[in-house]
Amino acid sequence: MRAYVFPGQGSQVKGMGASLFDRYHELTAQADEILGYSLQDLCLEDRHQCLNQTQYTQPALYAVSVLSYMQQVEEAGKEPDVLAGHSLGEYTALYAGGAFDFGTGLKLVQQRGQLMSKIEGGAMAAVIGLTGDQVMRVLHDSRLSSIDIANYNAPRQIVITGPKQDIEKAGRFFEAAGASMYVVLKVSGAFHSRYMKECQTQFARYLDHFTFNSLRIPVLANLTGMPYAQDEVKSNLVGQLAAPVCWTDSIRYLLAHEAQIEEIGPGNVLTRLVQNIASEAEPLDLRGKITLTDTIDWLARNDESKEKQQTDDLGDRKIKLSAVTLGCEQFRQDYRVQYAYVTGAMYKGIASKELVVRMGKAGMLSFFGSGGLSLQEIEAAIGYIQRELVKGQPYGMNLLHHPDKPQVEEHLVELYLKHGIQNVEAAAYMGITPALVRYRAHGLRTRADGTIETTHRIMAKLSRPEVAEAFLSPAEGKLIQRLTEEGLITSEQAKLLPLVPMADDICVECDSGGHTDMGVAYVLVPVIMKLRDELQRKYNYSKRIRVGTAGGIGTPEAAAAAFVMGADFIVTGSINQCTVEAGTSDSVKYMLNQMNVQDTDYAPAGDMFELGAKVQVLKKGVFFPVRANKLYDMYKFFASIDDIDAALRQQLEEKYFKRNLDQVYEDVKKYYSPAEIEKAERNPKHKMTVVFKSYFANSTRAALMGDEQQKVNYQIHCGPALGAFNQWMKGTPWERWTNRHVDEIGKHLMEETSKLLKERLSKWGF
Repeated sequence: MRAYVFPGQGSQVKGMGASLFDRYHELTAQADEILGYSLQDLCLEDRHQCLNQTQYTQPALYAVSVLSYMQQVEEAGKEPDVLAGHSLGEYTALYAGGAFDFGTGLKLVQQRGQLMSKIEGGAMAAVIGLTGDQVMRVLHDSRLSSIDIANYNAPRQIVITGPKQDIEKAGRFFEAAGASMYVVLKVSGAFHSRYMKECQTQFARYLDHFTFNSLRIPVLANLTGMPYAQDEVKSNLVGQLAAPVCWTDSIRYLLAHEAQIEEIGPGNVLTRLVQNIASEAEPLDLRGKITLTDTIDWLARNDESKEKQQTDDLGDRKIKLSAVTLGCEQFRQDYRVQYAYVTGAMYKGIASKELVVRMGKAGMLSFFGSGGLSLQEIEAAIGYIQRELVKGQPYGMNLLHHPDKPQVEEHLVELYLKHGIQNVEAAAYMGITPALVRYRAHGLRTRADGTIETTHRIMAKLSRPEVAEAFLSPAEGKLIQRLTEEGLITSEQAKLLPLVPMADDICVECDSGGHTDMGVAYVLVPVIMKLRDELQRKYNYSKRIRVGTAGGIGTPEAAAAAFVMGADFIVTGSINQCTVEAGTSDSVKYMLNQMNVQDTDYAPAGDMFELGAKVQVLKKGVFFPVRANKLYDMYKFFASIDDIDAALRQQLEEKYFKRNLDQVYEDVKKYYSPAEIEKAERNPKHKMTVVFKSYFANSTRAALMGDEQQKVNYQIHCGPALGAFNQWMKGTPWERWTNRHVDEIGKHLMEETSKLLKERLSKWGF
């Protein structure tokens, strides 16, 4: 297998392309016409010393690399098997892969160079001798929070980027940590960092003028180090501007395929990096990853002419329709994701740290299931996720409302602020709390142009219009005043809070696993969207609030229905619980793998037992929903445990709790606060409540641990979407849960949804 790699900015040299311009004179003339100056004079003469200026460097290097590639293919007599490019070099790789023609690529890099040349006040530096983890540790320990990692060039060659003064002073910290060299690079901007946001926005608008072809040859993406999926050209090129270049992972991926790697273009910078990576790092472990063979086979099976057609006629308009154009583009840009697709939080770490990392590395958003976990467990999960993911790879954490224990929520917000968590999924809220407002406030700042930046994004998961209204509105003045007086937010943050809604995104939850109000998407989603539009006009927000939906999404038909209704994004839950990465027991996964759409039921929610709230759970193969509902009926009927007749009490002790109820109460006392136990001692009804609620805790624990002796009591939150997904997957490699990986099924669902919508539009005459 042969791989061609193309260099990025920094490889330019006076005299490059000398033997190419006459050989490819037609393309050289086309370049002169597009650029408005002589490419040949710039590269060979450079009379005005422009070659090292970004706006000239990028188009010149792209053009010479393309011509070098053409020469190489002509001489070799065949194209390579796979392509990759470092930063700017990715454009040459995409040209070679068939994404666009020479002229289109030149226009793109010319615009990119012009935008990047306007970035000032930033700097970059190469840290030699330290690993990426060591660099991150130095940044954290030295409180250099303004600096990002820009390039993972080799295992011990990391490029950092940030404000110029911070980059200049950072050298002493890295040298003290053992770096063999610290070299400030000759650039004017903090490229591949958070400081490229405005550049990203402008470049994204420019890319809207272009339509890209499907790839003929696999191209590795700087964002992920993995092959491009189809229709990812725009999202990757926009995301690449503000995310690290994962060059080490790209080369390790090629090494795992035993590829012969050859640098094409000026210089030999990449050749040296490849040698360093090969000597210092192991080939990438391909288990669970899409291989080059899979990618090449997939490209070969698809009819090229159909794949190149990225637009469908709709009357006199043209619409773009693909997996990466479904939903809201701004959503994808804000979260730096490829798809308007999210995996939601599942409590007790079922949406595990491994699941979140797998999604993040695939450029997809996932929320960790922090509900029911201790602060220590949550902090450990954050540490794992932040170590495994690089800057710019998306992830979020669940922020669960605790109506009876507000201090739990406050401590969780403290933890998220401490660790710089920028995305949260707010769930089970009935209104806005001080802790939620505090989190929102700490992510607000004013940009240089006077607009407000919200770096702490809140996705509110809800199923009631009155709750949606609270999140669609700004924080209440009383809460803002209280937090200001307590010193929990600054006066500047207090001034900005009335100008923004409490949520960036509303996720309308319908017929989902776990807590649900049994809402119907076709009824609830339009109502919430109408409410959003009304409040958007009322408060005149500068940025549109997005509305997505969750629950019942396990097939392309369901996802297509959501997008046709106008959903800006979709969130899946139940289908992810039956994957390799989910943090529940294999026993549960095998049970879920066998369920159908009719195999769920509603039961009381253990955490809101007294309120009568319901959760949707698996009923096939378990007694939990029947027994849980019976406990709630007894709670309503009896005033105390002593009122329960002997026969019924014996049934509870033998079947439900497996021990005497008095023993259950003694065990329960170990887990409740003294105040709670004192209340139970005074109030027989409350004593019965805490005993009954222990059944719910034990049934959850048994399911998570896979306790086969307690299998009939498993509490497994699940919606019918998984049953539909199981039916859809029959006869495919994903029929068995052991082959299901959370990112792969998400991508497959989005791709098939796009295909289905195209088929429907064609059938309807569009």
